[in-house]
Amino acid sequence: MRVAVLGATGATGRLLVDELVRRGHTVVALTRAPDPAGPEAVTWVAGDARDPGALSALVDGADAVVSALGPRRGDGTLHREVAPLLVTALREAGVRRFVGVSGAGVDVPGDRKSRRDRVVSALLQRLGGQTVRDKALERETWAASDLDWTLVRAPRLVDGPPTGRVEHSAGCSPRRTSIPRADLAAFLADLAGRPDYLRQAPLVAGR
Repeated sequence: MRVAVLGATGATGRLLVDELVRRGHTVVALTRAPDPAGPEAVTWVAGDARDPGALSALVDGADAVVSALGPRRGDGTLHREVAPLLVTALREAGVRRFVGVSGAGVDVPGDRKSRRDRVVSALLQRLGGQTVRDKALERETWAASDLDWTLVRAPRLVDGPPTGRVEHSAGCSPRRTSIPRADLAAFLADLAGRPDYLRQAPLVAGR
């Protein structure tokens, strides 16, 4: 496939790009860096995620778009502002599949979270400020679209080698409260090529 990637130079995004290239996909990635580090096989599109022109160039001809954009320090509105721009860019390019990363603290109708996770979500929503609100508003934008979106609600991300073991559910809490970035990257790559969790926000964690 031809996969367009946002957040490709971040800690999770770099692993995602490597995984997509390893699987033989053609990767086009957005970058604000003048000389991004990454596999030579990647085609880089210069620009910011809030730039409609850069997004149009990024998604043109893509089979799927995957975002590993994380929160930026001091920027509490990034995801709520990028989401509608992406929806428009995908519609104009005729691309339906989008996979992104959200947070485990975001609540979704129909959730069956454990008591532990309900408490954690309540604390995050009370203390997390604009960052948590930003992710919730992002999901609302995708939910209002007619696209084949999936937002993966990830818990605490940890570094380390991939384990190949990921627990995931549409609304039930995983047993653990963390996931290796490498395993999250592999899960995102899986979803880019599969119609799993369409228009849903699965909860994930390491096993």
